[in-house]
Amino acid sequence: MEAKLQELKKRLIEVNDLHASAALLYWDQSTYMPSGGAEARGRQLSTLSEIAHQKFTDDAIGKLLDDLRPYEESLPYDSDEASLIRVARRDYEHAVKMPASFVAEFSSHISLSYNAWTRARPDNDFASVLPYLEKTLELSRRKADFFPGYAHIADPLIADSDYGMEVASIRELFRGLREQLVPLVHQITDQPPADDSCLQQHYPVDQQIAFGLDVIKRLGYDFERGRQDMTHHPFMTKFSLGDVRITTRFKEDDLREALFSTIHESGHAMYEQGIRMDFEGTPIARGATSGVHESQSRLWENLVGRSRGFWQFFYPKLQATFPQQLGDVSLDAFYRAINKVERSLIRTDADEVTYNLHVIMRFDFELDLLEGRLAVRDLPDAWRERFTSDIGITPTDDRDGVLQDMHWYSDAIGGQFQGYTLGNIMSAQLMDAAVKANPAIPSEIQSGEFATLHGWLKENLYQHGAKFTASELMERVTGGALSTEPYVRYLRSKYGELYQF
Repeated sequence: MEAKLQELKKRLIEVNDLHASAALLYWDQSTYMPSGGAEARGRQLSTLSEIAHQKFTDDAIGKLLDDLRPYEESLPYDSDEASLIRVARRDYEHAVKMPASFVAEFSSHISLSYNAWTRARPDNDFASVLPYLEKTLELSRRKADFFPGYAHIADPLIADSDYGMEVASIRELFRGLREQLVPLVHQITDQPPADDSCLQQHYPVDQQIAFGLDVIKRLGYDFERGRQDMTHHPFMTKFSLGDVRITTRFKEDDLREALFSTIHESGHAMYEQGIRMDFEGTPIARGATSGVHESQSRLWENLVGRSRGFWQFFYPKLQATFPQQLGDVSLDAFYRAINKVERSLIRTDADEVTYNLHVIMRFDFELDLLEGRLAVRDLPDAWRERFTSDIGITPTDDRDGVLQDMHWYSDAIGGQFQGYTLGNIMSAQLMDAAVKANPAIPSEIQSGEFATLHGWLKENLYQHGAKFTASELMERVTGGALSTEPYVRYLRSKYGELYQF
């Protein structure tokens, strides 16, 4: 059996190498590629996707998985070998249901769609991407139909990124969270807003870059296995466990944009860098789900990076970097500014309290589009209506409305947004467990020390990669099922202190 297991790993690594090559081309497309290369890049990505799909769905891999089933069943569930076979089989059974021709068609279309979006958003031109988005919806429905037997058409699409979660359970979780958040938002936004003018001054990009890099080095991002570049929409990508890259974007007139997106993406990257190196190239050498991944970006960005303790250490350094802008601004004023709660248009700029209302709205739109209750051409109007109802303000254009996120223009419609809120919920539950195990973590953060928290996450979460589902991880790491209670308690405690209620 050992020889067959090694043969399986060899074949899986070959497939992974093709996907890594495609990821490198995508990273280049999103950072340095000239726009004239879009058509050829779409063809190149399509070719790699089709070859990778063909190699992965080869009958030889299916036979190896069948032959290894008795061996898998003889091992403990959480063993590395059993986990590798189990996850590979799950991926294989998913992949064989989609024809290689469809994978190629989808990849080619998405490359063109993304390129169209990069032009359409700055031009506020939804009409130019409308046919692409209609095609994406058609392809998304076709993709779901390769997996018959679902309770909801979005379930197979959600399984792509949050395996084990379904529409029914997410709706229930989100409904309960929304019931808590809406009155909390009103309770805060009915008060005078915090003054964040100190953040909206001229902050030279080169100084922002230097400060942000120093922060994430201290957090634990390994630059010997990573780098940072600029893009339209920040993201993390991995070509191997030794090459995990992040991107960001800068605004010279707003300090928040790059600083917190840099911390956010480094949280994703530290997760990937923390996976055991002996998993390299296999299906378990990745994050468990999008929700678990997002729990790490949000934990580092918000529970750490927006905490008072974090800035007790870093704020004097930030003042030294920008003395003219922040020299006369107190720590308390700065802390209130970076945690300002307001009704805002942009999801990625939204504060912790309102953010999930943005996500829940998008999740509901995905279901409406897939179910046929909403036509793509009507999406801008539906967006404005729902945004006015839920957030309390109305977008004045599509640039800050339906065009603001790249997700529907660079992937399927369905399963794109739920991970953000699932991750927020998980982040508080995981932080509670970390502090319970290591009560000194809050005081260490005040001293600019993050090794204990980072080490605990590596030991309990990161190293396992995709061995376990999100539900299994939460049970193993926190001792309980996923719950909104720690997250709501965290929000009420932090913002109750800030806004005195």
